[in-house]
Amino acid sequence: GLVDCVDHGGKMRLLLIRDRTEQRHLEAVFKKKQSNFESNDPGMLEIVDRIQQIAPSNAFVLLQGESGTGKTMLGRMIHNHSHRARQPFIEVNCAAIPESLIESELFGHKKGSFTGAIADRAGRFQSANNGTLFLDENSEIPLHLQAKLLRAIQEQEIEMVGSDKPVKVDVRIISASNRNLRDMVDSGEFRADLFYRLAVIPLTVLPLRERPGDIPLLIYHFCKRLAARGYPADIECSQEAMHMMMTYSWPGNVRELENAIEHGIICAIDKKVTPESLPQNIYNFYRKDNAELANHRDQELLQSHQIKSALDEAQGNKSDAAKILGIDRTTLWRRMNKFGIH
Repeated sequence: GLVDCVDHGGKMRLLLIRDRTEQRHLEAVFKKKQSNFESNDPGMLEIVDRIQQIAPSNAFVLLQGESGTGKTMLGRMIHNHSHRARQPFIEVNCAAIPESLIESELFGHKKGSFTGAIADRAGRFQSANNGTLFLDENSEIPLHLQAKLLRAIQEQEIEMVGSDKPVKVDVRIISASNRNLRDMVDSGEFRADLFYRLAVIPLTVLPLRERPGDIPLLIYHFCKRLAARGYPADIECSQEAMHMMMTYSWPGNVRELENAIEHGIICAIDKKVTPESLPQNIYNFYRKDNAELANHRDQELLQSHQIKSALDEAQGNKSDAAKILGIDRTTLWRRMNKFGIH
């Protein structure tokens, strides 16, 4: 394993172990000098293999998947493996820009085209000329602007806000969405023609809970990265804390895991990560889960005790015992089998 816990005199020490064959394979696949994206999952490795195939082309790519799964890093990997690698890689988070400003942000504006436009300003299309434009959360592009974006893509030319003079651009678009764009097309929230232009090559990035084999690799990667930033490199990890990280569902995906590793190292007690060292939402999730489990076990013990008492009272007669318990004979028989009562 890449991350292992070994008992040393009652202490669990976090050992970072790498199989050299596996490491060489990963390095060959990822060309890590150009990318920090790491995976040990067959499904994700297939995506990376596909990226190796499609990166040299100019085909537009749509990356779909939950927030925090690494879509931006995959987009950068595509750019780095393309003939545009030495040209700009321009990121635009469409959800972070007010709707009234998205057009100006993408296409630029001329001086005086609207209040506050005190000078000409180039847009992201012009900044990405000859390179790659990464449209993150492209599901947030308003419908009225989608038509202009489609024209810009088809014609490879844009019109700045306040100008009717077209400006030629050469831009490859990689877009990302944490919503299902095809569903949005069906509901009329996203233009079908734009969707098919953007999704020439659609790739779905799996959430971390569906690739648990990546968790040890990512823990190693983040520990190494944090150590390079000055964090201690000799932190021990309790078996309970490691179990929590290996089995938690990670709704925030890789981004949440990275934060949890940093949190755990910062909050380690005597250089040891305990369950309490992990972020409160993870710790509370397991505390609640364990409390529910304990309550369930208590209920089963009580039920088992009640069945035994009823059978004693009925002198082993199952029909009478069922009547005492207020259940039918079939239910009693099923519960006796469940609890191993004969």
